[in-house]
Amino acid sequence: MPSSKRKAGGRASRLSRGHAYERAAEKIFRDQGFDVLERNWRTGHKEIDLIVRRRNLLVFVEVKSARTASFGHPAEWVDKRKVENLTTAALTYIQKNEITDCDLRFDVVAFVCGRPEHYPDAFGVE
Repeated sequence: MPSSKRKAGGRASRLSRGHAYERAAEKIFRDQGFDVLERNWRTGHKEIDLIVRRRNLLVFVEVKSARTASFGHPAEWVDKRKVENLTTAALTYIQKNEITDCDLRFDVVAFVCGRPEHYPDAFGVE
């Protein structure tokens, strides 16, 4: 009979850690005077971890984390496909919310061993 207990490194544990890092990233932006508009905003299978705004600057944030750097730096995990998904989702968000008065930016906040590294304007839209 299968056990109902979850393994320490299981999916639920990863999701919990992921949400904790997203909350930590949210605090970084709040401390810089941003308002958090959305958390885990979805359109289809695409998701934006955070959408924040300060005056006329709208920032779409991808949060990545790793317990160690054994598999590379988490910021490097934002590959071409992820960038395409994020930009497509961001454009959908802008259209659905009829946003016309903002500058756009895409940031990455990477956590390695719990320490945050913020990469403003990590990639742009073409």
